Amino acid sequence: MTPRTIALPSGVTLEYVEHGDPHGLPVVCLHGWPDSWRSYETMLPHLPARLRAIAPSHRGFGGSSRLATGYRPADLAADLRAFMDALGILRAVVVGHSMGSIVALRFAVDFPERVAGLGLIGALTGLRDHAVGRELWEQAVRDLADPIDPGFVRDFQESTLALPAPAGFVDTIVAESLKAPARVWRAAFEGMLGEELGGALGGIAAPTFIMWGDQDGLADREIQERLASRIAGAKLVIYRGCGHSPQWERPDRIAADLAAFIAADVAEGVSRRTRSAA
Repeated sequence: MTPRTIALPSGVTLEYVEHGDPHGLPVVCLHGWPDSWRSYETMLPHLPARLRAIAPSHRGFGGSSRLATGYRPADLAADLRAFMDALGILRAVVVGHSMGSIVALRFAVDFPERVAGLGLIGALTGLRDHAVGRELWEQAVRDLADPIDPGFVRDFQESTLALPAPAGFVDTIVAESLKAPARVWRAAFEGMLGEELGGALGGIAAPTFIMWGDQDGLADREIQERLASRIAGAKLVIYRGCGHSPQWERPDRIAADLAAFIAADVAEGVSRRTRSAA
């Protein structure tokens, strides 16, 4: 997969990759903090070729432009809408991991007409009331400065795993994380600290698939069950032995389950709406 860039009307330039059929059902995959599109690098090839899988890097991360402001989940959701507009995508399945799940939920709340389905991995509804997140902020992120210590980055990324990632993958993620300056790490984390979407979940009508590793030390089971109970019809699948990043640990399994969800719960609904519109 060769990264491309696209300039948005806001002045943001986003890096992204595509995989699969350019005319297929769009599946947009949003990475977590402080990763990049490469968070999905080992998963995308396992998705069916009939899908149009797209993975952008959020503003500030990977090869995307590093603006001074605009790192709240609402800002990143607005970027996603503009990104979809620029690619000519009316509706998509939006997949989000960790911070990306917060952005995906915010997108579903703010722009429900653009969401064909939701896939949430290691999901969070925000960090405003999240003890682990606030502790991480106070102990490590609030005072983070350049140059960021690669050892700190590696320790954090490895802490999200309970099973081994593919060979060399953590090295890649560490290198990608180090592309973002400390101010972006802080701003994006502070944006999550200001967000809590739990009260808005009942308004989400899109088919939703929740994927959670039972060894996840950042997003606990209570959050996943709250998501499953408050979003009508949401499905929760638990991956035994996986941590916060099961798409790194079991990319084949996550891709297969996501594809099955899309085929069963999303694609038929899209097909029915298309026939109705015709």
